Amino acid sequence: MKYVSLSDSTVRRLPFYLAMEEYVARRFDEEFFFMWQVDPTVIFGRNQLIEREVNIDYCRNNGIAVYRRKSGGGCVFADMSNIMFSYIVSSDDVVTTFSSYTERVAAMLRSLGLNAESTGRNDVLIDGRKVSGNAFYHIPGRSIVHGTMLYDTDLAHITQAISPSEAKLESKGVDSVRSHITTLSRHIDMDIEEFKAYARRYMSDGELVLTADDISAIEEMSQPYYSDEWILGKNPLCGVSRHCRIEGVGEFQVDIELKGQRVHKINIAGDYFLLSDIDAKLLDRLKGAVYTREALDDAIGDIDVGSIISGLDKSQLLNILIE
Repeated sequence: MKYVSLSDSTVRRLPFYLAMEEYVARRFDEEFFFMWQVDPTVIFGRNQLIEREVNIDYCRNNGIAVYRRKSGGGCVFADMSNIMFSYIVSSDDVVTTFSSYTERVAAMLRSLGLNAESTGRNDVLIDGRKVSGNAFYHIPGRSIVHGTMLYDTDLAHITQAISPSEAKLESKGVDSVRSHITTLSRHIDMDIEEFKAYARRYMSDGELVLTADDISAIEEMSQPYYSDEWILGKNPLCGVSRHCRIEGVGEFQVDIELKGQRVHKINIAGDYFLLSDIDAKLLDRLKGAVYTREALDDAIGDIDVGSIISGLDKSQLLNILIE
């Protein structure tokens, strides 16, 4: 697996690195790994509602940037003491790729003598506390996994910039974000640059250096991430709003705008993991359906819901949509 390097050491804004993942995945065929760091930034999942997940006023007052990514999953905070990992592989089996990657990261930490394990949908733990959270997205023939590695981040910003629901905290058996996480600096006698060098040696054995032309193309590819339309999302004004959590699958916030008794607009937000295009393969089929369980069941038809939202089945989806 090759390590992806830039031809300069400039610290860029987060959308650049998200676009860099996609650029490398689309342009090159091999497996890749790279690390990156950003100034204080909150990154929330493709399907999350910004007002539910982010303390926008706190971020604004403390100079913390806020961006939406293309992958699913939950909201995370990153700064220069937090290392972001990116992993790119040729595979259509997203779930297997995801679990294989998180186990590889856990194995790397165990090689340093740490009691590390991959667990849940997306976490890597040290002594039962989260040190890395990860998410993925898929393009044809390629899977991208990315996530945090908390070296010594600003816990005050994490606890105040991000607003996880009580249901999510209760599901983890903790009463605060602070009690759920740990940092590498508490467990290893290495500074952040030493750890980065070790992780690079462990995770990769070659190098791809991106050129100035590559960097220019990535900058152009990153521009849509800065638009208000992308950051704020597409949540409709709604007549029906439902919220629930399904253990092992994720949180769901359903907002439906009805015209008469029929579904006019629908959005399913949350920190679940997408395996396919939820709009084209599911939500568009529900538009125009009468808002009854039977009619929604018929509209969904024989769609394999679990191939769109990881771990979800049709019965659970109907329970989410309507009582």
